[in-house]
Amino acid sequence: MKMFQWALLLSAVLLGATNTWSQTAPGNWFLMDLQEDGYSGVSANKAHEELLQGKKAQTVIVAVIDSGIDLEHEDLKDILWVNEDEIPGNGIDDDGNGYVDDIHGWNFIGGPDGKNVDHDTYEITRLYVKYKAMFDGKDPDKLSKKEKKLYEEYQDIKKEIDEKRQELKGNLDLYTGIQKSIDKIQEMLGKEEFTAEDLDQLQIEDQSLGQAAMILSNVLAQGGTVAELEDQLEGALDYFNSGYQYGYNPDFDPRSIVGDNYADVNERHYGNNDAEGPDASHGTHVAGLIAAVRNNGIGIDGVADHVRIMSVRAVPDGDERDKDVANAIRYAVDNGAKIINMSFGKGYAWNKDAVDKAVKYARKHDVLLVHAAGNSSQDNDVTDNFPNDTYAKRGFLGLGPKQADNWLEIGAFSWKKGEDATATFSNYGKKSVDVFSPGVDLYSCVPQSDYATFSGTSMASPVTAGVAALIRAYYPEFSAQEVKQIIMDSAVPQNYKVKKPGSKELVDWKELCVTGAEVNAYRALQLAEERSKK
Repeated sequence: MKMFQWALLLSAVLLGATNTWSQTAPGNWFLMDLQEDGYSGVSANKAHEELLQGKKAQTVIVAVIDSGIDLEHEDLKDILWVNEDEIPGNGIDDDGNGYVDDIHGWNFIGGPDGKNVDHDTYEITRLYVKYKAMFDGKDPDKLSKKEKKLYEEYQDIKKEIDEKRQELKGNLDLYTGIQKSIDKIQEMLGKEEFTAEDLDQLQIEDQSLGQAAMILSNVLAQGGTVAELEDQLEGALDYFNSGYQYGYNPDFDPRSIVGDNYADVNERHYGNNDAEGPDASHGTHVAGLIAAVRNNGIGIDGVADHVRIMSVRAVPDGDERDKDVANAIRYAVDNGAKIINMSFGKGYAWNKDAVDKAVKYARKHDVLLVHAAGNSSQDNDVTDNFPNDTYAKRGFLGLGPKQADNWLEIGAFSWKKGEDATATFSNYGKKSVDVFSPGVDLYSCVPQSDYATFSGTSMASPVTAGVAALIRAYYPEFSAQEVKQIIMDSAVPQNYKVKKPGSKELVDWKELCVTGAEVNAYRALQLAEERSKK
């Protein structure tokens, strides 16, 4: 679930939207309180100032299963989980847990030689390769009933792969053309930055240059700059190229880097101890939202204090693999995590049962899982989104629980008010999404001790995980299920209509999630205090 704010921004520019380049909310709005600050954040600052001053707490380990975390970041290095039973750098598994030198976490998409998986395919591409090997050269009329069902799925997947590759190639050509045209206009004007008046002086007859000039005029009229547009174009090209060369490319398979037996879903001990990886932007941003050191005068404040962040790398640029996710959950549980944030997801599953077993393992050990609902503006009640809290199998004789009660599914809302309060990209679900949390224009840590603004349910999930960490730190007597219920019961009900994500249709909040409400740390801690006295 990589960040996609460039796509939203650039699409709006090309479509002629207004106010695209303006930032009208402070980056830390997610910590604010509606009444006191004018922004409907989770009231975390208010909670720290009014409810938690002088109150005892215990340290809570929060695992971040993600792309990796910048372990030297100025605002995170002091709150990283440290495996004190392991001697750094000696090449020995001192604590006997099967992972050598796992000081701050583990990397399940790295190899024993220290190399790492950066890009990977999407799950649909892996299924395409699997089914292609099964059915190519076979007569569809001679397939069994079970095989015919898989063959039909194969045909659907093949069609989608072909269409996606064609679409990506078209976008690559389009955006490359726009980029070249902007370069040409800069050359004609003799400068890299220019004004709308400069553009008006040009006599342009070439159609492609004219299109680029229109886009530039739109950007400048909205207060943007040529450099900002160039950055957006570069991001777009990176995205389209990644999808074409890696994500939807059936001929690409980096798994040999890891060196595991991929077919053995029960294999546990593989990977390496590089918990940062080649691109830790996403995971670092997530970690900062949860627990960047508060009140240190550096960067930002996270939602929670008394937290140690464990980095478990399992998410490449592409779709995560179920085997890695299952092992990442187990690793986090076995090493003391009480909350696991999972800001990733996909539309297809390879081995859902393996992940389900890990979720049950987490439940057995009283660990809360917080998961991002996804960024496709889709209804998760009717469209697949993995992983999720519904078990593929219900245990002996089908009598087990249908869903995991130690799982929170999080949608995203914006700092905007009224009908625009929902994040336009957020997935939703009256039954499948539990609650909404801040997820638009959130400022947090990125590698090299830097900071940036990202949007996504990937951001909404760690904000909620931070709230859960506050409860578990200050009220450790509550179980994972009780913490989940406190967050849901204390969420602020929203009794007005909003746009259904991805459309202009106005709906009640209750149509978008189980609670019809927004996460709030202040109210959650108040409710935890109340329930702790019963």
